[in-house]
Amino acid sequence: MDLFWFRAAVPLSLAVLMVAVSLAMPPSPLPATIGVCCLVGMALIWRDISTKMRGENRTLGGLLSQYVAVKVVGWLGRRQRRKLEADTQKVKQAQEETLLQRLRKNANTLYGKQYDFSSIKDSNEFRARHPITTYKDYCELINRIAAGEEKLIIAEKPLVLAMTSGTSGHSAMLLSTKDTNTEFFLQGVAVCLDAMRQAVPETDSLQRTTKFFYMPTFRQSKAGIPIGPNSSTPVSSRHMLNLYTTPAPAFEVPSEKDTLYLHLLFALKDPSVGTLESNFASTVFYAFSALQERWQELVEDIERGKINSVLSLEPQVRARLEALMKPDKERAAHLRAHFEDGFRGIAKRLWPHLHLVLAVDSGSNQIYGEMLRENYCKGVPFYSPFYAATEGLIGVNLWPQEASRHYLLCPRSMFCEFLPERSLDIEMPHTLLMEEVKEGENYELVVTNASGLFRYRLGDIVKVVGFHNQCPVVEFQYRRGQMLNVRGEKVSEALFLGALKKAVTQWLGAQLVDYCCAESGILGDLIGGSDPHYQVFLELNGVRKLTEEQRHKLDVCLQQDSAVYKSFRIKGSIGPMRVQLVAEGAFKELRRQMMAHSSTSPNTFKMHRVLHRKEYAEFLLGKAFS
Repeated sequence: MDLFWFRAAVPLSLAVLMVAVSLAMPPSPLPATIGVCCLVGMALIWRDISTKMRGENRTLGGLLSQYVAVKVVGWLGRRQRRKLEADTQKVKQAQEETLLQRLRKNANTLYGKQYDFSSIKDSNEFRARHPITTYKDYCELINRIAAGEEKLIIAEKPLVLAMTSGTSGHSAMLLSTKDTNTEFFLQGVAVCLDAMRQAVPETDSLQRTTKFFYMPTFRQSKAGIPIGPNSSTPVSSRHMLNLYTTPAPAFEVPSEKDTLYLHLLFALKDPSVGTLESNFASTVFYAFSALQERWQELVEDIERGKINSVLSLEPQVRARLEALMKPDKERAAHLRAHFEDGFRGIAKRLWPHLHLVLAVDSGSNQIYGEMLRENYCKGVPFYSPFYAATEGLIGVNLWPQEASRHYLLCPRSMFCEFLPERSLDIEMPHTLLMEEVKEGENYELVVTNASGLFRYRLGDIVKVVGFHNQCPVVEFQYRRGQMLNVRGEKVSEALFLGALKKAVTQWLGAQLVDYCCAESGILGDLIGGSDPHYQVFLELNGVRKLTEEQRHKLDVCLQQDSAVYKSFRIKGSIGPMRVQLVAEGAFKELRRQMMAHSSTSPNTFKMHRVLHRKEYAEFLLGKAFS
């Protein structure tokens, strides 16, 4: 008998035995009833499992644990979705309760006593008493917490000293608590999985997911608190690893490059992969780029049933991984044929039952999502589930099938205030609450979270695109620190990217791979004296050279989209853009440099669209060839 079916028969046989024993005992309805219920329950579970799509070579234990996890998370998702719907109908009440909960919990901290949190009765009193803050207001206190002091800002010891990605300048060190993680899972993950299964019913299966994530490097503070990125890791997800194609030993590999190879290898072995998942679309894009470069090695490994000898693996890790390999010439032949047919739409050919790519593809990840949809993942739906930051969960996307990425703000995750875009530079601006914002307007978010930030300027500018019941639905626009601003023109990332995409469509055969900009001032004498201007670095596919007329198209497109920029260009206060093409792979190298100079991991990295460090701009200048 097949081992799989043997294992399936064992619990069913035990249930039958239980019924037989209960019937042989002195007459009593309870044991017999229990035995029958067990048998019926096992039969129903097995019937449900047998109707769902699942991968090959799955053990009964693995299927059962995945089945239970799916059912539990599904129940939680439906429960949390009902709570969210109820809260959106009483937003003011939900926000007031969330705020007062935060204040009461931290009332006896040094910070809480300073602002007398215990006596604050409502949000109006809180806003009158507590000023709007930025990171500099917390930096010293967080450093003291890292050194071992307690009850300074929050009542409990933080789980992690979480480093931000640093896209707006230097990385900031924030506190991450158990409450932050619990909220993210319940109000974020569970709700979004419910929305995903409603929109894409095929994902309610027992297929495995390929999740591209990596073991980050943590260092320890003086008090022994881990310092590093605040995101899901293989360790924090250890109870869920059986849901993924990548086996657990692969996550012990410290090298991102080698771990990615193993992600790809075990994903390719399984033709029934149902979902590709990562925090950001950029990580999925880099994975497919690596697949395009190394597919021949990967196919050979599958054909031989061996792990590539060039991977730097500990002997015991290699042995555990190779125990899961066996020669599969048939699968290797199919893969080779698919790769030789080209990479456009390759995902759906490699995995015919692939239902979804689950990754954030808004903001700075927008171009990666577009490239994946146009090329590698053509024909596969995408779902961008969250709007979140190191500071915590901000919003959830309840509309997976919509092309625009809109997020419903979570009334129980953070207490939110809104600074109108026109008031961003005012010294003591007045904020609005959720029930006061207007559709079509842009605002900077000011948040009070579960981990010690109070009236904190997040730096994110969002547009209110509508309401779900009483709760705002927003679309991310840009980061304040990622604006081009040499004369006060304030060109946002979204505005510049829109102009760039229009220009690229006018460059015959060109496809945008990546880009970033620098204000001319940070490069100084390296580019010669001239009026302040934008230095633009582009990596393109399909073209090796741009004429001066083509380069000027980008400047013209931005002038068309920004009246302020156009006025400065007409007056000569801002000089023409300098557009330079960089060598293939330059942005991959830049990404490695950026991660090496920060505590950012591959799981949380976001490309800086406006460079603030001279060495990064110099690096790209050195890679420019046209």
